[in-house]
Amino acid sequence: MAATDTRELTRRSALELARAIREREVTAREVVERHIEALRRADLNAIVVERYDEALAEAGEVDERLAAGEADPPPLLGVPCTIKESFAVAGLPNTGGLLSRRERAAERTAPAAQRLLDAGPILLGLTNLSELTMWIESDNRVYGRTLNAYDRRRTAGGSSGGEGAAVGCGGSAIGLGTDFAGSVRLPAFFNGVFGHKSSRGLVPMTGHFPISEGEAMRMSVPGPFARRAEDLMPVLRLIAGPDGEDPIAADTIELGDPGAVEIEGLEVVISEGASYLPVSREIREARERAAGALAGAGAKLRRENLRSVRRAAELFLAAVQEGAGISLAELIVAEGGEPVRPATAFRRDNPHTLATLLTIAAERAGELIPRRRIRKAHAAAQSLEREIEGAIGDGVMLHPPHPRVAPRHGRTVGRPWLLAPTALFNLLGMPATQVPLGIGRKGLPVGVQVAAVHGNDHVAIAAAIELERALGGWVPPPTPGA
Repeated sequence: MAATDTRELTRRSALELARAIREREVTAREVVERHIEALRRADLNAIVVERYDEALAEAGEVDERLAAGEADPPPLLGVPCTIKESFAVAGLPNTGGLLSRRERAAERTAPAAQRLLDAGPILLGLTNLSELTMWIESDNRVYGRTLNAYDRRRTAGGSSGGEGAAVGCGGSAIGLGTDFAGSVRLPAFFNGVFGHKSSRGLVPMTGHFPISEGEAMRMSVPGPFARRAEDLMPVLRLIAGPDGEDPIAADTIELGDPGAVEIEGLEVVISEGASYLPVSREIREARERAAGALAGAGAKLRRENLRSVRRAAELFLAAVQEGAGISLAELIVAEGGEPVRPATAFRRDNPHTLATLLTIAAERAGELIPRRRIRKAHAAAQSLEREIEGAIGDGVMLHPPHPRVAPRHGRTVGRPWLLAPTALFNLLGMPATQVPLGIGRKGLPVGVQVAAVHGNDHVAIAAAIELERALGGWVPPPTPGA
């Protein structure tokens, strides 16, 4: 076996690690050990259900299989991975951050998670999330708060914040999260890694807790995290396809090849006037760098005034109300929790986070919205989808992921308008890839969303791969204590 610098193992792509393990340049155990060390050193409360001992034992078994000459190993054999705790993994907790489910273990593994694990990666553990996956900061009464990989005073994002932090600190090569209003892309942005929101109906949500209903079900999608862009499409291919249960993911969507996308001549739309929230200078400058890099590769830039996008948050929230089934408050009771009442909502021992309480209050207020107004909002969303699809065509759109870099803990709670830049693409059902673009003036990651029309996941990912090649992609955070 050739000598390998194991210090670099936590910087390689999953595909590179799989090749190195398969060709026995490095052992699976060494790879897993280095990743566990990175997670322990960072100490971000990213992994909340640890499988470290089991992972090391499984890595040893992988090494034995390869030493025995296994001829056709699975494509990601031995690669460390993580999965969001809201996905059922048989025998492991599946609380969704809800205190009343603290003793609940999953009986079977969710199809998307099982498809990933069938490809051979080694599960290090399950990652933290916001309570009931309902906010963009990962904090709950079961596991506590996850910290940002670059600044512990700041949020890791949510609801898949544990995934963002685990991948961002170098502790996991790939991860599986879900995206309802930016729940993959915001943690990826805040922690400086790649995250992909898949096209509507591409990947089943079966086995996820909680499962959405009504229009919200159409806007919830699983998606991969990765520290290197080349891993996004292989993981997406693994988890995609109907499962016979999820009614939204009922049809097969053919996925293209990012390698077949010609950046030269690609239409790149830069959204202008699309936000009533002021976007910080460093986020605007990062997007301009991305546009310049794509133009340098021969893409055709076009600036489009998209003022209609300013209604994205309003239309998204109206869509959540349309056809909603069980309410959040009802779900809590159904899962064994106490009813949430105004008189007890702000007790010191309340089992729910402030974000959850405010979401319930907003949900109750939303019940007072006339149905005709919700129907009008739905029609407006369909019109907006046609407009954006027409603007993007077969190309991509560069759009800010958030008005600022990662906020301090608690600064997003009660501010649903902050969801607008990411919720836009859930509303429209379009794929969007969060691309890291280096470190900004505050020592925090900056980045851009690359969106494409429905089914063109490979086009958005192709642009992400080119941006990583040109601008560097993920920048590992400073080593704690260094």
